[in-house]
Amino acid sequence: MIRQSVGGSRAGLSRGLELMDLCLMVVAAAAIGAIMIIVTLDATLRYTMNAPLSWSYDLIGLYLMVAVFFLTLPDTLNHHAHIAVDLFQRLIPFRWCHLFLGIGYAMSTWVMVLITWGGLRRLDTAIARGEHIAALIPWPTWVAYLLVVVGSAALVIRCVYRVYGHLASAITGRLLVDMPPVADEGGGGDI
Repeated sequence: MIRQSVGGSRAGLSRGLELMDLCLMVVAAAAIGAIMIIVTLDATLRYTMNAPLSWSYDLIGLYLMVAVFFLTLPDTLNHHAHIAVDLFQRLIPFRWCHLFLGIGYAMSTWVMVLITWGGLRRLDTAIARGEHIAALIPWPTWVAYLLVVVGSAALVIRCVYRVYGHLASAITGRLLVDMPPVADEGGGGDI
């Protein structure tokens, strides 16, 4: 992927955010690995010994998939791997483009703040009530809410960084935050 880099002006804060993203991605990668191992083991035991793992789907659905989804959000945004409509990006002047991106990221930040707040409230309730799922193994639900809160809060931090970077770029006329890559003229993009 070809990315425009802003160089040394983003050094300290950006490195800290990238370290946060890396830590979350390591946990998400471990969750993906655990999913593969558990599903393989479950299928093997199910079809060779007629003894499936009764807890596998609950563990995967409640914890591991939530970890994979929410903990990868900040890194996905950092690498511009999300869906973006860049149809008119080349036609918009530099400062206006950054202004529009800053406004868009501000709105996204607000949505993610609401998701984080909702997750935090559910986390508090689940811990206070000692909530567990009704299954053979009563897995506590607070762990899933914690994963939602951590991933969403990290995305809020990443979005706030983008809001300030794009608005500052719009004001100064200098590239202070990475821009999303623009698809090539052939329509193929950078994939």
